[in-house]
Amino acid sequence: INKPSPIAPGPSSGYHHAGRYSETLEEPEQEPLLLPWDRFSSWLHCICVVGFDLELGQAVEVIYPHHSRLTEKEKTSICYLSFPDSNSGCLGDTQFCFRFRQAAGSKSSLGCFLDHFDRDAPVCLKRDQGYYYGYVYFRQVRDKTLKRGYFQKSLVLISKLPYVTFFHSLLKLIAPEYFEKQEPFLEAACNDIDRWPTPCPGKILTLPIMGVVMKLRIPTCYDKPGTSQLVQSSDSLVSIVLPTVHEVDLFRCFHPVFFHIQMLWELVLLSEALVVMAPSPAESSDTVLALVSCISPLRYCSDFRPYFTIHDSEFKEYTTRTQAPPSVILGVTNPFFAKTLQHWPHIIRIGDMKQAGEMAKQMKVKKLKNLKTLDSKPGVYTAYKPFLNKDEDIIKQLQKGVQQKRPSAAQNAILRRYFLELTQSFIIPLERYVASLMPLQKSISPWKSPPQLRPFNQEEFMKTLEKAGPQLTSRLKGDWIGLYRQFLRSPNFDGWFRNRRKEMMQKLEALHLEALCEEDLQLRIQKHTEVETVDLVLKLKEKLTQAEKDQLPVKPGTLPKLQAHIESIILTLPEDLQGILHKPDCA
Repeated sequence: INKPSPIAPGPSSGYHHAGRYSETLEEPEQEPLLLPWDRFSSWLHCICVVGFDLELGQAVEVIYPHHSRLTEKEKTSICYLSFPDSNSGCLGDTQFCFRFRQAAGSKSSLGCFLDHFDRDAPVCLKRDQGYYYGYVYFRQVRDKTLKRGYFQKSLVLISKLPYVTFFHSLLKLIAPEYFEKQEPFLEAACNDIDRWPTPCPGKILTLPIMGVVMKLRIPTCYDKPGTSQLVQSSDSLVSIVLPTVHEVDLFRCFHPVFFHIQMLWELVLLSEALVVMAPSPAESSDTVLALVSCISPLRYCSDFRPYFTIHDSEFKEYTTRTQAPPSVILGVTNPFFAKTLQHWPHIIRIGDMKQAGEMAKQMKVKKLKNLKTLDSKPGVYTAYKPFLNKDEDIIKQLQKGVQQKRPSAAQNAILRRYFLELTQSFIIPLERYVASLMPLQKSISPWKSPPQLRPFNQEEFMKTLEKAGPQLTSRLKGDWIGLYRQFLRSPNFDGWFRNRRKEMMQKLEALHLEALCEEDLQLRIQKHTEVETVDLVLKLKEKLTQAEKDQLPVKPGTLPKLQAHIESIILTLPEDLQGILHKPDCA
């Protein structure tokens, strides 16, 4: 599948424009990334060019940079997912994205280094463990000089980062020129990317690419949810300012199934098996990404495939009728799926979004048995009965916006705020209860192991809802208790609780470490034997290493203070022991 490309890594030839800006743009902080391709690898795993070969079918023609590793299985996945199904009839240029499993045992670049970026990223923007994203720019144009009569090629960015808006904007800049100028241009673009600062949350990043400068800010987990962190730019050199790196236009995506947004929110919240049937990969991937993001700031913890084909390695696993459909959201365009996935409980049929000038007409949920073909009318096909009563106000507000020709960005902001408030009303009682599982600070003793968290008790939590439930922040009525019971059995709850539990355990470790630092250790070791003192040094060194590795949320100055304690204790020991304990590998 993979033909070697004639590009050799190294300084670029002729196309490099970024140098023009080196004096005027602020230099990024010096980061400990000195090797060629390290900066590139913090953004992208690799760039692939997928073409169509009459004998081989779809084939990876170029992988850049050359040292990038992809297994044969990963290359096959990329090949099939980088082209629209033949029935989509995508003439011209199409952009979409897909997501596929990383092959077992294959390594992604710089994994350990990037962990500290993940710490400050919001949950929905943390790197995807075990999955890659593919961002595609596909071109299909008539060309009589070719046997098939068409030029068909995709430029694909493979990354661990879910920055869909950013990568689509980047492709808009580089793909059209790549199709004109070929591989020297691709090499030059990659060299530009290898000069970028790393994708650090919270910083305003200035990214030069082939004579254009992009400016953006990656959100952090400390940002207030729902606040837009717009990057202002009066710099005449900055060509493109991105208001978001990852958010899709929710209103445009949900427009075809607009009357059912609240039910769709419940289905996603509960990790139900959902399939989106759409006319093209662009509409399929946008809708799946909109569904996954509608429960933000909760992370969607099940699998989701913005574009899924019959060639996918998980096709058999996900379409089998011998067991219940898996907890996954699939986006498909092939008519074959209308038959294969008939047994799925919830199907969203999307029409052509380009014709969505009028409001969607389908107010009723359709019965699944009416979905015989992919030509069936747009709508939601399910037997699901929502737990919550329908919120008519949001429907009226958005309908009024359509009648008054309110800008799409404003409609999108209204819908995003609605979903955010709904999710927060749902999650605040859980946050409040989980915080009560934390032991009291006075129970932390420096000379005992940190105390344990109390276990999560479902019935105890349910009792708290009577006085401190979602009714405090939401006017929606309905069976909230039933919704919580179902949610507590879902992968989304499991993922959320594991994450909260880990954060709280780290907080306990941090408080324990802070308590240790406040102790007079010199006084304590006077009562110790030499063996006990050495044992204490080794334990403290181990705690220090672990705290640095886990980046525990300790007060500033705690770790240097602990290091100073360790040094002063070592100095009380005989010289031969001092020499041994000062060796860095004795922890």
